[in-house]
Amino acid sequence: MDYRSILKGQIREVYGKVVYTYTTHIEMLNLLLKKNRCHKNVQIAMTAISTGGFLGDIVANIPYSQLIAGVFAAISLGFNLYFREQNLEDLISRHRGTINDLWYLREKYLSLLTDFDILDDNSIRVRRDSLGKETLDIYRIAPNTNSKAYERAQKNLKENEFQFFRPEEIDQMLPEALRQIRN
Repeated sequence: MDYRSILKGQIREVYGKVVYTYTTHIEMLNLLLKKNRCHKNVQIAMTAISTGGFLGDIVANIPYSQLIAGVFAAISLGFNLYFREQNLEDLISRHRGTINDLWYLREKYLSLLTDFDILDDNSIRVRRDSLGKETLDIYRIAPNTNSKAYERAQKNLKENEFQFFRPEEIDQMLPEALRQIRN
């Protein structure tokens, strides 16, 4: 195998890893958004029940409503104290930032692969090394993902071909003058 083939293989491998990481962060973001919605819904429900219980006692003098309200207020407090250390909104924001950075990095790797045949070896190495540093900088500050997000990303990439388009799909998104497949 010649040097250019090895070099291209290395860049293709890193491109694949960046796509996997990018997709994993998208899946992690989706999991966190779902968890955050669930937390907020539970907080709203507990607040509504405890408020309703206190109002029920004040307005209608319903037996045990204060007890029910007190129990749910205590549960709500415990729930909020338990989850207060998990700043989901900050984590969601950090994953969004990482996704944006990885998207741009992915596009740069794709451009390098596209330009590969017209660049000399030294230019390719310089761009590869620069992209490697960018990759490291993003990975250093990226929030962690979990195995569930990775498994979902793997399924989306392997089975659903997430991140990839068939030529017909791309043509449908382009103006007619830019389409490759003519009807």
